[in-house]
Amino acid sequence: MVLKPGEVTAILRQELEKYKTRLRVESIGTVIQVGDTIVRVHGLDDVMMGELVQFQEDITGMVLNLEEDSVGVVIFGTDNPDQKIREGDTVKRTGKIVQVPVGAALLGRVVNALGRSIDGKGSIKASKYRPVEAAAANVVERQPVNESLETGIKAIDSLTPIGRGQRELIIGDRQTGKTAITIDAIINQKGKGVYCIYCAIGQKISSVVAVSQTLAKYGAMEYTTIVSASSRASASLQYLAPYAATAMAEELMYSGKHALIIYDDLSKHAQAYRQLSLLLSRPPGREAYPGDIFYLHSRLLERSAKLNDALGGGSITALPIIETQAGDISSYIPTNVISITDGQIYLDADLFYGGVRPAVDVGLSVSRVGGKAQIKAMRQVAGKLRLDLAQYRELVTFTQFGTELDKTTQAQLTRGERMVEVLKQSQYEPLSVVRQVIILYAGTNGFLDEMPVSVLGDFEKEFYLFLEKEFAEVPFAIEKSKELTPEIIAKLNEALRRFKERQKATEDNAAVA
Repeated sequence: MVLKPGEVTAILRQELEKYKTRLRVESIGTVIQVGDTIVRVHGLDDVMMGELVQFQEDITGMVLNLEEDSVGVVIFGTDNPDQKIREGDTVKRTGKIVQVPVGAALLGRVVNALGRSIDGKGSIKASKYRPVEAAAANVVERQPVNESLETGIKAIDSLTPIGRGQRELIIGDRQTGKTAITIDAIINQKGKGVYCIYCAIGQKISSVVAVSQTLAKYGAMEYTTIVSASSRASASLQYLAPYAATAMAEELMYSGKHALIIYDDLSKHAQAYRQLSLLLSRPPGREAYPGDIFYLHSRLLERSAKLNDALGGGSITALPIIETQAGDISSYIPTNVISITDGQIYLDADLFYGGVRPAVDVGLSVSRVGGKAQIKAMRQVAGKLRLDLAQYRELVTFTQFGTELDKTTQAQLTRGERMVEVLKQSQYEPLSVVRQVIILYAGTNGFLDEMPVSVLGDFEKEFYLFLEKEFAEVPFAIEKSKELTPEIIAKLNEALRRFKERQKATEDNAAVA
């Protein structure tokens, strides 16, 4: 078939109309210096702060310095990625701010600071991503802390209570039980609709594995994600890890869910940032930290909030950890984070080695907003408890001078000694708030004063069992009403009296035998 000239012209015109030029412009720079996971790049004039850039061999990095003639980039990786980069290599913009996968696919998984799987269970199949850095919710979008987040630890839930949306610092020397408190708090969230994110910064891989195994043993990994930037990871990944973990928590919060995030610990995070800043030639300040070290943690912790009901009422509760040196809470990083957070739980080394565990120092620990979220029953017993402990600590110091004591002082010492014993708690054994109220009521109202300190632990466990069998209506009533009404108090007093009588009868029979 021969086409006529007019037909050929029409076909060519149609094809030309369909054709569209496909031009793609790429911004490419050149490596001019590399070393210690820091790369200086020339030519990326239009790159964004925090943007992801692509090197050869699938190596990525993040822009952290925008200078007049060059750009400072930190490289991501664990096995000396800077050794694979040479001067003169090309660097491409991606046009994307660093982001991580978020959503339900991360629950039960252990990931690195980029959200990539490191638990050997395959890649993360997430359908959504969020940038690691995001603006915190503004004042209008928030509501006051009014809902309790129970840790299951008597010394915390009674004296330094935590509310959903709060930031409560855990501070103390190394090996004083800081991580143990957070693990118990995660275990206690089972069945309460709170999703947990544990962010390990600069920890040994063996420690992260131990945390993962413990959470799995107690069924807590089902609602937990572990974000790990171990001590083997580069400073860039240690710097990025808490922001990535917070992005994962924000997805939960903006979906109307509740998240608990633990940063273990921000002391190592600050050290990683100091390392990067010095390598980027930023001017050092106090203790060689850069001038924006306060902003490093303030912009991170400000993202924890309780959203208003119009936005779903979700929350992020943050438990940052700071490690002190020889109990010095007045040093640079601890004071920075104390001023950002809503209170602190101070763990004292002397108490810890003296057998008081958790080693919470009541005098230095405070919760500025959590009391609003406490149930009324706990407030009824906790006010008296704090007074008893404060008087006890003062009297212990006073009695060191060998002064003769009157009966009132002796009674206060007796009460304080027993309350200190009652607040002791074994690890991985979080208590419901109702059980906490019951045993603290018994202690603050003198039911334990005549008992030897050595038997209080067994008394507590046996009394819970006794209540469940013969006075099951008491814990049920406290759970329902959230307060100690005169009727509940009468029933609880009767239960305590009958249990003590039964125990005394058992002891008498044993003595006769």
